[in-house]
Amino acid sequence: MPLKVLIIPDKFKGTLTARQAAEAIARGWRECRPRDTLELLPMTDGGDGFGEIISGLLRAKVRTAATVDAAHRPCRAKWWWEPQSKTAVIESAGVIGLAGLPPKKFHPFELDTFGLGPVVRAAAKKGAVRCLVGIGGSATNDAGFGLARALGWIFLDRRGNPITHWTQLHSLSGVRPPRRTRWFEQLIVAVDVRNPLLGARGCSRVYGPQKGLNRQDFPRAESCLRRLAAVLEQRLHRGRAREPGAGAAGGLGFGLACFLGAQLRPGFELFARKANLIQHLRRADLVITGEGAMDASTFMGKGAGEIARWCLQLKIPCIGLAGQMTSHHKKLFTAQNSLVELTSLENARRKPAHWLQRLAARAAKDWPA
Repeated sequence: MPLKVLIIPDKFKGTLTARQAAEAIARGWRECRPRDTLELLPMTDGGDGFGEIISGLLRAKVRTAATVDAAHRPCRAKWWWEPQSKTAVIESAGVIGLAGLPPKKFHPFELDTFGLGPVVRAAAKKGAVRCLVGIGGSATNDAGFGLARALGWIFLDRRGNPITHWTQLHSLSGVRPPRRTRWFEQLIVAVDVRNPLLGARGCSRVYGPQKGLNRQDFPRAESCLRRLAAVLEQRLHRGRAREPGAGAAGGLGFGLACFLGAQLRPGFELFARKANLIQHLRRADLVITGEGAMDASTFMGKGAGEIARWCLQLKIPCIGLAGQMTSHHKKLFTAQNSLVELTSLENARRKPAHWLQRLAARAAKDWPA
């Protein structure tokens, strides 16, 4: 019997967007099961691709703003605008993302979130009442310090001198807010993880290594962010360091909550609401999801893991496809397969769409007729 197949991958980070991944999976599946009906619904959990996907669901139009990237190199960054609801959409990865920097050229101690400031200002100037920000995929670990400085916050050391770099925050003594601290009536931040700011599960130790932090860097990074959190709580009564998602994007979740009054929301849940996901799932006989790497974090709020959970609850079989896989979850997925089962990781990265298509074709061939 022909199946109704919902293809709903996240991005394969650094190689394929969620849309490109969905199209490659569809091509492969059709090779072996041409009679099946396929529905493509690329998803986002708040990281790379958030802007394109959410703006498509909202029918928002692209805008650009002059700014700088995480290394303070001049650039123009996209954001999106929907005039009827006066909603702006911002994707942090498109401004200060790791993918936008040359590999291994910059250390996180050299990078910050300053470049998000001009994009926030541009959205506010346009008249945005509501702003949705996806913060995954950042290159930074400054807890929003740079963004705050770009929006007029002043940070002072024990001698009353301005602090201009986040690695000096261990000497933070005082903070001066700008006149304007509220930029939108509603600011919703889509976080792709639920980690707190500090500690063993905090941003520096868990995600810092992906950005270039070494083990010997942890004490310095942690002391700076710990001091920032302590001063904001003591002086301004803004204690958000333990909030789930505060550690997302190198602590940017914490920074947006403290400096701009943002509400932190799981990115997958935001996508699921906007896409009316439950209806798509209920129409499907089979769901295929995927992402670049399926690891322990997949099951800590990432999109592919959440899709599998929803499918389990609805008793819909779910196939998980990935570039590489270090964590299996047989209770959630009916089947899990990775590109490295077919080829080397190097080849998979060189021709990701080709190999993902091949992997999907194999999954279709193995599926019961």
